Amino acid sequence: MDIAPSILTADFTELGQVLDEAIDAGITWVHLDVMDGNWVVNKTITFGPAVVRSIRERLGEDVFIDCHLMITNAEETWEQYADAGANLIIAHIEAIEDPEEIIDEIRRAGKEVGLVLNPDTDVGEVLPYLADLDLVLVMSVVPGKGGQSFMPEVEDKVRRLRSKIDHQVANGGRRTKLMIDGGVKANNAKLVSSWGVDIAVVGSGLINKAGSIKDNLEEITSSL
Repeated sequence: MDIAPSILTADFTELGQVLDEAIDAGITWVHLDVMDGNWVVNKTITFGPAVVRSIRERLGEDVFIDCHLMITNAEETWEQYADAGANLIIAHIEAIEDPEEIIDEIRRAGKEVGLVLNPDTDVGEVLPYLADLDLVLVMSVVPGKGGQSFMPEVEDKVRRLRSKIDHQVANGGRRTKLMIDGGVKANNAKLVSSWGVDIAVVGSGLINKAGSIKDNLEEITSSL
């Protein structure tokens, strides 16, 4: 299982140095949580395309960047994030009206595309589009709600998706990646990996004041 840092727990006045530290630690994938102050429950605003562009310029082209759009107007604005340098655009199935259309548009733009499921959203909502997706993200916390613990009850959802993806691959279909986000740390990373997750997004478990990113990453990977 690969680890992708979420930068939300970073000190934004030192974001460049944090990103450099992450890359020096061996990180090759960065996860950017975009919140518009409207869709998420805590009405938080994080950052927009200008910050994404700055991160891309800082990291160069060798690091994979995804933008997780927790916004109401992903269908109208996703292209701004693509143009800013995101490799992968991930939109919430709960927040878009026509998943098939946005999938087609993002792919025509030469970018990878994914869909996100909230903890209480049924797997069946994304299955009609699975064959066309590069990634499915399962949230293991409620987006935007602070102070939450990891929700182990998403296990069934993750395992169902793993089974569907494996069946898809066995029949010559796309190797859709499976990602989880929310509350993943060294103490539960092995559990999550056993469910068949390909990529775990880690925020405070990786970027915090208690230890270096390198040490935190080593603790997580050694637990797997």
